[in-house]
Amino acid sequence: MLADRYPTALVTGASTGLGRAFVDMLLNEGVRVWGTGRDPARLPARAGFTPVALDLDADSSVEAAFQLAEGAAGGLDLVVNSAGYGLYGPFTARDFADWRRQLEAMFVRTLQLSHLALRSMGARRRGALVNISSLAVEFPLPFMSGYNAAKAGLSAFSESLMVEVAGTGVIVIDFRPGDYRTGFNQTMQATSDTLSPSAFPSAPRVQHAWARLESNLQSAPPPARAAGDLRRALRRGRSGTVRSGSFFQARLAPWLTRLAPAWLHRAVTARYFGSS
Repeated sequence: MLADRYPTALVTGASTGLGRAFVDMLLNEGVRVWGTGRDPARLPARAGFTPVALDLDADSSVEAAFQLAEGAAGGLDLVVNSAGYGLYGPFTARDFADWRRQLEAMFVRTLQLSHLALRSMGARRRGALVNISSLAVEFPLPFMSGYNAAKAGLSAFSESLMVEVAGTGVIVIDFRPGDYRTGFNQTMQATSDTLSPSAFPSAPRVQHAWARLESNLQSAPPPARAAGDLRRALRRGRSGTVRSGSFFQARLAPWLTRLAPAWLHRAVTARYFGSS
């Protein structure tokens, strides 16, 4: 059971999607979980679970949420940074303030929480930090430039930490999920408000790419598969990068991409999403 190695955990973005699946998996493994969300009322009501309010738009909220969970747990053995959101549309069609807000929430605040977690774990010489990145690091999605940038930065950050924590008793996992059957697109559509054909000149291309994204999610595996991949990674007890998703996305496509030249990769992506 994971509880033998990680008795306590903090999971951000625990209300829905992958974050909720991670919470369910950890609870089933006997781990006591503190899970965060903007609205604690939307968080699950289960034995062993404690809801925590967290707003990634505020530095003070990040520190307050961590200190609350850390104090109640008597030390956190596992922190899973899963909170985030998508913002869809052409880079120049949105105010730059929108992209800045997304990067601060998904990248800067995640680094802030990681800093708090690693200081505590390092002092106790045990623990695991899991940063939920994305396969978008390797396959950037059109019209999601802020999301791609945040996830690419997060993976590079995790990679540097893996070297820094070597030999300390702490591990860092860069977890890169592909498409999963969650409500991610529905939340993104409500947040973005950029799918109207009159919103910008490139609307047909944006609409076609959106339809591709929707189709991919509808045929994607359930989030429980990602939770299973994370469980196996935590059981191994070592730092590293974990790709999770369908066989094509998580296994075959990364291998093929390493063999293909960059220009071919871009051409295939542009044609697939109708953005050429």
